[in-house]
Amino acid sequence: MNQAKTFMLLAALTALFVGFGYLLGGPAGMVIAFGVAIAMNAFSYWNADKLVLRMYKAQLVDETHPDALIRNYVSDVKEMATGAGMPIPRIGILPQDQPNAFATGRNPENAVVCATVGLLKMLSREEIRGVMAHELAHVKNRDTLTMTVTATVAGAITMLANFALFFGGRDRPGGIIGTLAIMILAPMAAALVQMAISRSREYEADRIGAEIAHDPQALASALAKIEGYSKRIMNEQAERNPASGQLFIINPLSGQRADNLFSTHPNTKNRIDALMNMVGAGPRPAPDGEYVTAVPTTKGRRAKGPWG
Repeated sequence: MNQAKTFMLLAALTALFVGFGYLLGGPAGMVIAFGVAIAMNAFSYWNADKLVLRMYKAQLVDETHPDALIRNYVSDVKEMATGAGMPIPRIGILPQDQPNAFATGRNPENAVVCATVGLLKMLSREEIRGVMAHELAHVKNRDTLTMTVTATVAGAITMLANFALFFGGRDRPGGIIGTLAIMILAPMAAALVQMAISRSREYEADRIGAEIAHDPQALASALAKIEGYSKRIMNEQAERNPASGQLFIINPLSGQRADNLFSTHPNTKNRIDALMNMVGAGPRPAPDGEYVTAVPTTKGRRAKGPWG
């Protein structure tokens, strides 16, 4: 269902591009803007992983690391990737206290999955496995490629909007007023579709990640914890680069209360509900009104690391 939804949203985004391009500049203007957008996004496609890793000061790690906590983390990622029949990605850690994780790379053969120090410190081993299985699902689904395509088309639409005053005018439908309306509405519509695609990919990664880890409850428990911590612990690097926020499993900038149009992440409660439905369990409200799930506390114990 989510795959079909993503396809339909991509088709809608493409239709927006073609329609707005023709209205503003005709075939010539559409081709020029699309060419520029492809060039810009091609650079991002081939270099995004390097840029993101450098931005977050990621450190690549392996099973020779002196800390047992990190060795377990690396071992679990490799074991789950092998079990899922996919190439083993590069594995990194981020020097961030906020528990979170992301995946990047243009395809499974060139992927990187990263967890923050806070994630390894604050979650149980089962919960960490659930989170990293979610990131492996993004890699397996080639979500980074999907988002690159959406970014290319959305970028082309924005480029067309910027060129509106040159290509548009009195001879276009609606005249100057119509051109100005398209300048404002075209990028907004493209952004809304792009965000909707991002949300649909998160739900799909939750589902497949739960299958990779064989533990929907652990991922549900991890999402609830990360959501709570993200509201209290600032990710300073993400705050300085908010566009990178959609990479993470939970929005690192602020908690989201609903699947609203401008959210790149689904509401965490909805994600937890979907995961619990996979095992026939249901959510329950806590007495103080905070949302919790019927997830039993994971029994595993994490190894002690240099952070406590």
